[in-house]
Amino acid sequence: MPAAPHKVGRRERNKQEKLDRITAAARELFAEHGVDEVTTQQIAEAADIGTGTLFLYAKNKGELLLLVQNSTYAEALIEGRNAAEDTPEILDAVMAIIRPVVVCNRKQVDNGRTYLREMVFGDPAEPHHRDALDLTVETEAAIAAVLGRDQATDPTTAAALAHIISAIMFIAMAPTINADRSIEDLLQEIRDQLRIVLAP
Repeated sequence: MPAAPHKVGRRERNKQEKLDRITAAARELFAEHGVDEVTTQQIAEAADIGTGTLFLYAKNKGELLLLVQNSTYAEALIEGRNAAEDTPEILDAVMAIIRPVVVCNRKQVDNGRTYLREMVFGDPAEPHHRDALDLTVETEAAIAAVLGRDQATDPTTAAALAHIISAIMFIAMAPTINADRSIEDLLQEIRDQLRIVLAP
């Protein structure tokens, strides 16, 4: 006999509704003003909650940014995986995964760069930071799966190459010197490096 579906209680629904309001408020304010110009008080007011309640869901502004950006990164990764499935050439398929990740990171350049900094230097014990790190692992797994299409590339090599490719992508997006570069310029820089990395 199949198990009865889990019924979500009122308390869980209320928690999820508050989290959704916080995420929506932070996303809108960060997109409009940039993360550096927004306070946690503004986010709490926009979400119609107290600041103390806000800190139950994210302990600081960095964690709020991770919360917001993680959801768009996850959507971008799904889009990239789907595009890679329909792309036969390996370099093109890897770039199909990378493109939407770069695009989502560059929607608001300062937010994207701050997100990368939080991923590297944030507290790994915090749940939104852990989620961000999990997304990088998922990205590398998706890239390794594409590289594994080549019979000559064993799983260990594919995983190592995927780690290098992921680092190239993140390093291209992070530096101040690249802040004003277009998405297409960044993607071309990444592609040029990957052509060398993946050369037979």
